[in-house]
Amino acid sequence: MSDHDAKKTGEMPQVKLEELRKTIRLHDYWYYVKNQPKISDDAYDALFRELNDLEAQFPDCITPDSPTQRVGAPPLDQFQKVRHEYPLLSLDSQLDVEEVRAFDRRVHRELGIDTLQYTVEPKFDGLSVELVYDHGLFVRGSTRGDGVTGEEVTTNLRTIRSLPLALLPHFPIPSYVVVRGEVYMPLKEFHELNKQLTEKGEEIFANPRNAASGSLRQLDSGITASRPLAITCYEMRSRHEHLQGSHWDSVSKLGEWGLPIPQHRRRCDSIEDAIAFHTEMAEIRDHLPFEIDGIVIKVDCYEWQQTLGKKSRSPRWAIAFKFPPRREITKIHQIVVSVGRTGALTPIALLNPVEVGGVTISRATLHNVEEVARKDVRAGDMVKVERAGDVIPDIVERVPVPGETREDPFLAPTACPVCHSAVIREGPILYCSGQTVCSAQLKGELEHFASRNALDIQGFGKKTVAQLVERGLVKDLSDIFTLTKEQILGLEGFAERSATQLLEAIAQRKSVALPRFLFGLGIHHVGAHIAQILANHYRSLEQLMAAKREELEQIHGIGSEIAAAIETFFQETRNLTVLNRMKDYGITVTAEPTRTGTSAGLLEGKRFVLTGGLDGLTREEAKGKIQALGGHVTSSVSRNTDYVVAGKDPGSKLSQAARLKIRILNEDEFKELLQE
Repeated sequence: MSDHDAKKTGEMPQVKLEELRKTIRLHDYWYYVKNQPKISDDAYDALFRELNDLEAQFPDCITPDSPTQRVGAPPLDQFQKVRHEYPLLSLDSQLDVEEVRAFDRRVHRELGIDTLQYTVEPKFDGLSVELVYDHGLFVRGSTRGDGVTGEEVTTNLRTIRSLPLALLPHFPIPSYVVVRGEVYMPLKEFHELNKQLTEKGEEIFANPRNAASGSLRQLDSGITASRPLAITCYEMRSRHEHLQGSHWDSVSKLGEWGLPIPQHRRRCDSIEDAIAFHTEMAEIRDHLPFEIDGIVIKVDCYEWQQTLGKKSRSPRWAIAFKFPPRREITKIHQIVVSVGRTGALTPIALLNPVEVGGVTISRATLHNVEEVARKDVRAGDMVKVERAGDVIPDIVERVPVPGETREDPFLAPTACPVCHSAVIREGPILYCSGQTVCSAQLKGELEHFASRNALDIQGFGKKTVAQLVERGLVKDLSDIFTLTKEQILGLEGFAERSATQLLEAIAQRKSVALPRFLFGLGIHHVGAHIAQILANHYRSLEQLMAAKREELEQIHGIGSEIAAAIETFFQETRNLTVLNRMKDYGITVTAEPTRTGTSAGLLEGKRFVLTGGLDGLTREEAKGKIQALGGHVTSSVSRNTDYVVAGKDPGSKLSQAARLKIRILNEDEFKELLQE
C-alpha cells in the first residue's frame, strides 16, 4: 500500500501499522503467555507478513516495540555492565521443614502479629533478569550479575517471544516499571536442542539452567533467537511510587499487562499451607514442562516486607524451600577409568541411561578406588543415582537384588589406560606417571595452562585443545607459542577472523605474571594460593627454579609434600626443556608488585567450609580465593569454623552451622567478603 493509497482509503500508514502491531501483540500474548491461540498459524503468518511489507514501504514508521524488531542486531564484542534499578537479592534456602517453620516463627515475632498471609510460587531453575519498562515500552534488560551490577542483554531478551516489547494498555501502567523474572528453557525444547547439538557433534548442555544461561548470554543475538527460551515474571518495583498493597496483587497486575507470570502460585494463610503447597509441587514436579527446584515463600504484605527489611544480600521476608535431590535406580554397565590433567585416575560408572530430574544420565563419578571399595559397587550392580545439587550425577549406594550373581570387584589399574605408563598411588588417588607422554594429561595441561586463572587465553578451549593434540600440532606447553595461522585454519570451527583472534590472544600472553604462570604449569599441589605464596617469596621464576626442598619447607604455608613436588618438577628434564623453549620463544615471566599485609592476610587464620554449588565460581576457584587471602578451607563443620559458604542445594553442613551458630554466607555475601 502506498502513502497515496493509504490516504485514499482514509488511513494513514501509521494508523494501519499500529492496528497490525496491536493485533499481533495480542495474539503473541494468547499464544506464548496464555497458551490459548485464537487464530491459526497461517492466519498469524499472514498478519505478520502484512506488517513486515508495510514497514518495508514506510521504514520511517518502524517503532522499537514492533513485533518485527525482535531480532536483528550485529554481534557484540562484549556485554556492557549496567547497575540495577533495585538490587537483585538472593534468597536464603532450606531443605528442612523445621527450618521453614523457624522462619515463620521469626517473622511473627518480629512483626508482633498472630496471623499473616504468604504468597508461594514455584522456584524456576533458570537465569534471573531485570526488565525495565518506560511508559509501557521494554527499554532495558540485564542479567543478575553480582546483584548490584549485571550484563545488559536487552537485544537478546527481545528475541524471547513470550516477553512483550510493549505492555498491554488495558490497565493503568506506572510510567516506569522494573520487573524481575527468570529466563528458562522448557524441558521438551531443551531435549530437542541437545539432540540437535549431538547430531552436529557439538557439546551438549548439562541441564536446562545451563542451556538458558548460555543461550541468553550469546554475543550474537541471532543465536539467542534460535534457542527456545521462555520467561516468567514474579516481582515488580516502581521507581517513583512506593508500592502499596500486596505482592500477590502486583504480580497479578503484571499478568494483566501481558507479562507471563507463574501459573502455579497460591496465597496461604499459614506456614502449614505453604508447606502443603511444597508437597503438592514436589508431587507434580516431574509432570511440569519446565524445571523447578523448590518453592519460594514470601510475606505477602508490602508494608510488612518493609518492616522486616533485608540482610546484606537477601530479604528477611522470603525464603526458598528447596526439593531434596532426585534419585533413581539403574544398572552399572561397566566401570572405566578417566585420566585427568594431573594424571589422576578416576573410576567412572557407565550406566544404563536413566532420567533423573529431566536429564538423562549415563555416567557418574566414583571418585577414587577407596570410594569404589567402600560402596562395593561392581559392573552389573543395580545402584541408586542422584543429581547432587540437581546437576552432578553421583552414585548413592548399591541396591541389592535377591538371588543376584555379582561380577568380580573392581581392580585398580596398574597401567594408564591411555598411554600405558606405570600407575603410582598417593593415598586413595592413583596417578599416571606418563606426564606429557600421556595425551589425556597433555590435553588437560593445555586447558589448564590457558584457563582463566592461568594465562587466560581466549578461544583456547577443550575442542581446540583436543584437535591440536590429536593432530600432533602441540606436543608440550611451549608449542602453543609456535602455532601458525595455517595450522589453526586447518582446525574445525576456525575461519580467518577467529584464527587471527586466537593468535592475537596467544601473543598477548607472552608476558605473564609469575603467580599466573606458576599456577598454569600445573605443578602437583600448587594451586592459586600456593602459587601466590611462592611468587611473593621468590619474586622471579629463576630464583624459584634454583630453590632446594629444605629452603622451600621454611616458607610459611609450604609443607614437605609441596616442597618435594616443586623441587621434583624443576629437576625433571622434560619440564626444563619446555621452560627453556618458552624463553627462546620470547615468553617473559614478570614479578607482581609486593602485596600489602592487609590484602594478603585479610582472611588470615579464618576457617571456611563450602557446601552446595556456586553460580559464579567453581569449588576450586572459591577455595583458591580463600587461600590466597590467608584463609583455610576444611571439609567438615566444627566449633572452630568461622564461615560456612552456602550455595545452591547445600547439604547437612548448613544445618550443622546453624546449630553451632556459625556465620553462614550466601554466594553474594561471600563475594562481598572477598572484595572488601
